[in-house]
Amino acid sequence: MLNFELYNPTKLVFGKGQIGQLPTLVPQNAKILLAYGGGSIFKNGIHEQVRKSLEGIEIIEFGGIEANPRFETLMKAVEIIRHEKIDFILAVGGGSVIDGVKFISAAVHFEGNPIDILKKRIIFKEGSAVVPFGTVLTLPATGSEMNSGSVVTIEATQEKLDFGGSALFPKFSVCDPSVIASLPKRQLQNGVVDAYTHVMEQYLTYPHEGFLQDRIAESILQTLIQVGPNVVENPTDYALASNFMWSCTMALNGLIQKGVPSDWATHMIGHELTALYGIDHARSLAIIGPNLYRVMFETKKEKLAQYGKRIFNLTGSEDEIANEAINKTVAFFHTMGMQTKLSECTEDYAKTADFIVNRFEERGWNALGERQNITLEKVKSIVEMSY
Repeated sequence: MLNFELYNPTKLVFGKGQIGQLPTLVPQNAKILLAYGGGSIFKNGIHEQVRKSLEGIEIIEFGGIEANPRFETLMKAVEIIRHEKIDFILAVGGGSVIDGVKFISAAVHFEGNPIDILKKRIIFKEGSAVVPFGTVLTLPATGSEMNSGSVVTIEATQEKLDFGGSALFPKFSVCDPSVIASLPKRQLQNGVVDAYTHVMEQYLTYPHEGFLQDRIAESILQTLIQVGPNVVENPTDYALASNFMWSCTMALNGLIQKGVPSDWATHMIGHELTALYGIDHARSLAIIGPNLYRVMFETKKEKLAQYGKRIFNLTGSEDEIANEAINKTVAFFHTMGMQTKLSECTEDYAKTADFIVNRFEERGWNALGERQNITLEKVKSIVEMSY
């Protein structure tokens, strides 16, 4: 097992009715920026619950954070915080709102051009000057409620870039599974596939001695396969909803990544599809992931075979099991309503591979993956296979 450090200071408050805990979670006498996305929190009553819970506390609201949070929008919130001297942020939403708040938190006191946070992938270490924040999760998917990473889109250049650091863990996250009852099927489907791919990025590499990490990762995958299709149809079933929400958090709260290699190339390529074509994040992963496994088959074959045996109970030769494991993954994505070809999502795809390769080359991203063996040539092959 590789050396590692595990640090996760986020207090997770999980279960029905836990929004009522907010007065004990936010700092006393804080002036709060309440940040959210569209109008869904008004329709499902979450906004009312939050405001009622925080009655008597000074709150300024900032809405309109996009599904892929935009730098340009987030900077408006940064200016409000600076002008109003706000000292705490409460993110009420899914991963996009929480990611956006992480950027806002980091940018308020950043010395220099805040766009460099994204362009230079700045790491904000513990002790950095950031605005503290908490979250009320409304859409399980990204695990952003219990990690310190963020992805933000720069609209002007059509780039989706990540940053993070230990200073950007939420102080607390309220996770009430019952809030998913009003979510559209598409968002629930996206959440399942997003979490599933998060696990695969940390699991589907090569055999190593992180036996426990593998077993925890496999249990999350098995749980998502078990509850995913059903929670989409029955989001009011609390057993399904709670296991779905907890799986999404566990998929990316840092635990299964410690002591083992990880990939993340599927995300790096998938982000480009979202930035270029507005494809939902999870759907970009469903397009790229299986084809990355195919192109990188020889170096991922052993782990693909383990995955096939343990998750799908496949038998046969190592090559047969590994290949069928990819097919089973695609079949699961289809069950979850995903389209797995770029041509099903946009007509303007013919030059996508060349564009992404050129962009990666400009950024110096010449070698990706757990072995740093996903070259730009292979990136091109992965994207072209995804057409």
